[in-house]
Amino acid sequence: MQTIHGWMSSSVPLVNAGGFGMRVLITGGAGFVGSNLALSFKQQHPSATVVAFDNLRRRGAELNLALFKKSDIKFVHGDVRILHDLEDLEGNFDVFIEASAEPSVLAGIKNSPRYVVQTNLTGTLNCLEFARLRAPNLIFLSTSRVYSIGPLREIALKETPSRFEIAECQRLTGVSTKGIAEDFPVHQPRSLYGATKLASELILQEYVELYGLRGVINRCGVIAGPGQFGKVDQGVFTLWVSSHFFKRPLTYTGFGGTGKQVRDLLHPADLYSLLKEQIEHLEDCSGEVFNVGGGPTNSTSLRELTATCQNVVGNEIPIAASPESSQVDIPLYISDHSKASTIFGWQPKHSVSDIVGSIFNWLKANQEALKPIFTG
Repeated sequence: MQTIHGWMSSSVPLVNAGGFGMRVLITGGAGFVGSNLALSFKQQHPSATVVAFDNLRRRGAELNLALFKKSDIKFVHGDVRILHDLEDLEGNFDVFIEASAEPSVLAGIKNSPRYVVQTNLTGTLNCLEFARLRAPNLIFLSTSRVYSIGPLREIALKETPSRFEIAECQRLTGVSTKGIAEDFPVHQPRSLYGATKLASELILQEYVELYGLRGVINRCGVIAGPGQFGKVDQGVFTLWVSSHFFKRPLTYTGFGGTGKQVRDLLHPADLYSLLKEQIEHLEDCSGEVFNVGGGPTNSTSLRELTATCQNVVGNEIPIAASPESSQVDIPLYISDHSKASTIFGWQPKHSVSDIVGSIFNWLKANQEALKPIFTG
């Protein structure tokens, strides 16, 4: 028996030293997170078969297909909403990473909720059915947006010249100066995006209990880095860097328009390093929920991010102020990743400056291809 930082482990590693024979399926595989994970798996396990499954709905995802071909990653064009698309995949898989999503917190607010519900809930059910029969080891990428907006707005904060910070004294459970933990309230509204992901978590846990599926849930905070085609509603930190690079104006939106709202950032390479540990020990942590993010050390406000972008990119741009807050916006979210760190000995290694620098280098190296996407 092995010991995983306090947990007794009887698991047999799924990944051998060379990755020989391993088959990995990543849904949402051409998206920002999915493509980074696919490339990381293939780089570390060249003999593995890595399949990226994606509907290519998000603009820019198609640019990853050339990288897949170069890296010998198989791409399958399909949609998780259509069970037959999954069933048409060839063979069984040793590892299944479910990274598909409609990730916008604004999805369904001003239009039909059909796509976000069908993708994030029906799509998850289809993936779970596929996993039950053909891929018994599942990593599910959920979101910090499962936590209720009301309680998140009730967190006691203190204000500094550049950001909001979590106060030491709190009346809510699941929050401390380390951030938001897994027992923070989820019982009140949290957005359609968050609701579909929370419902998917619950169904996954039932599959673990009923069918013996080995699955783990990661509630990811903000993941940022090169390869992300950022927008205001999703990927705002990459948008911030690209706007400085292409000299496009920005706006501090919400909470007085001061740019003091805070998020923690996680580089996809740090996510991959955690997933490797989880895959090795899925039997021991199956059904568990983990908050995964950069934590307090790797957090930034938009105001602070502006200064970092100016330093790294070398450009200053006009930034307007819009004080009114969206009904789904929150002033602060920082992941308390203590549970994952304690069990797996994991710590994120990439700082905010590292992440901004890697995005800048990506933009600079691919300027002609990326300019129409970020400025169109």
